[in-house]
Amino acid sequence: MNEALTVRRWRRFGADRLYVTADNGMRVGVIDLQSGEVSVDMPVLEDGVRRAAQAYLRSDVTELILPLDAAREFASVDVLDSLDGRVGADDRRERGGTVRTRLERLTDEGWRVVHAVPLGRQGNVVEHLLIGPGGIFTVTEYSHPGEEIRVNGRMIEVSGQPVPYLRDSRLEAGRVQRLLREAVGSQLSVRAVLVLQGIVDLAVETTPEDALVVARYDVPRVFRHFPERLEPARIDAIAAIARQRTTWAR
Repeated sequence: MNEALTVRRWRRFGADRLYVTADNGMRVGVIDLQSGEVSVDMPVLEDGVRRAAQAYLRSDVTELILPLDAAREFASVDVLDSLDGRVGADDRRERGGTVRTRLERLTDEGWRVVHAVPLGRQGNVVEHLLIGPGGIFTVTEYSHPGEEIRVNGRMIEVSGQPVPYLRDSRLEAGRVQRLLREAVGSQLSVRAVLVLQGIVDLAVETTPEDALVVARYDVPRVFRHFPERLEPARIDAIAAIARQRTTWAR
């Protein structure tokens, strides 16, 4: 039985990576500390891989052994099943891609995505506007490859330094909401979503009015959990208005 995850650092030829393996030598995942990319051979253990990487980076050791039970609480299905190799190709595809391509996967489920929304005349751009059954969201990614990002309450710190991401995202979502309401002619709500790339430590509980903070590997899954708020016809109508430049040129 596999009882632990082992983390080792590999630095050669300009590369800097963490390799996470199971007790039987099977590779579980790789973290590229330069780009922040996390590649998992067992998608169900991705949160456990990230936890192991965080623990390694906080310690002063060349090799770290993390008990498997510490990763088990983060798994969405039984860990031993994943170690036996019973993980489907669909799960692997779900974990890959940029934020843009991840959001695009929702279009088959009734969602609409508008990219690079030109907000106003000052050159501001909303990275992604997501409209679907679960509501309307502005989606912004902040990338800090190899750095530790801590989210606690209403504070975000990158390598120990506070950053204004939450404030900025709320202001952006508020502006989008106001302009959409004016263009649509009815009340609607827009929620900000921050997608973080790096070594993410999430310790935050949010209400529906707060900005939602997620790690990149949680996209698009997180949006599927929202209760249905918009019907298909309304989704398409709002998306059509959102694609018009005149909606935002005010």
